[in-house]
Amino acid sequence: LAVTKVLIVYAHQSSGSFNAAAKDAAVDVLTDQSCTVEVSDLYAIKFKATATAEDITGDVKNADHFRYAEETKLAWEEEKLCADITEEQRKLTQADLIIFQVAAWGLQCFPMYWFTVPAIMKGWIDRVLTLGYAYTPEKRYSQGLFKDKKAMLSFTTGSQESMFSADGINGDMNVTLWPLQNGILHYCGFQVLAPQIFWAPSHVPSEARITMLTGWRTRLHGVLEEKPLSFTPSDCFDGEKGFQLKPEVHEKHAAKEYGLTVGIHLGKALPPNNQMKAGV
Repeated sequence: LAVTKVLIVYAHQSSGSFNAAAKDAAVDVLTDQSCTVEVSDLYAIKFKATATAEDITGDVKNADHFRYAEETKLAWEEEKLCADITEEQRKLTQADLIIFQVAAWGLQCFPMYWFTVPAIMKGWIDRVLTLGYAYTPEKRYSQGLFKDKKAMLSFTTGSQESMFSADGINGDMNVTLWPLQNGILHYCGFQVLAPQIFWAPSHVPSEARITMLTGWRTRLHGVLEEKPLSFTPSDCFDGEKGFQLKPEVHEKHAAKEYGLTVGIHLGKALPPNNQMKAGV
């Protein structure tokens, strides 16, 4: 039997953090299931967060009008990307499952990452998922280059769960997740598993944090068999008409209560938990 390979992209500065414990739990459980697990500890390796011309070895094609996507595509084709990008792409190419373990989101605890991933993680996304390697105009979304791989977000929040509800002050977590899970992971073709969300661990007793980690360990025992979140297939859109939803798809859903997804909502109510639970 083929060995499942897992890549954990990890972004937290403290080895004593809850995120570190969540990362360690994933390593332990998945290794015990005979998976090969690699960890990219972005702070430990001082991963460069900025996408610049320095990411290319040798001369660029157009120094006067440098365009990162086009230049790194050429560099990838010619094997001229810098060493740290090449190494992360090697890990990603080999991986069957990628877990992004990210530090606190929300507005209630340090560090504040403003409802998205920290800069060092965004830098990994910007620099590693290069044009040509991770996506092309023809190969994206459900036809994406990574359609045979699974990916998931695992993260802590600074705010309690109620604050990320449809009537909470931070807004619906499903909306917060859409740009990351659809615009990055699904865009590259990944089968996106439901996120693992640890709600405000810094604001609960230690017993509750232990319970969170126990739940994570339990989930990890079956995570490789989980079904992914639902996204609208690429063939539902008309490429000759600005990639708008095809009329027959519109008609099929005209009488339904909810939109297709959080982003493709058709002016209807958002499907509940579309970005948080599979099969919704």
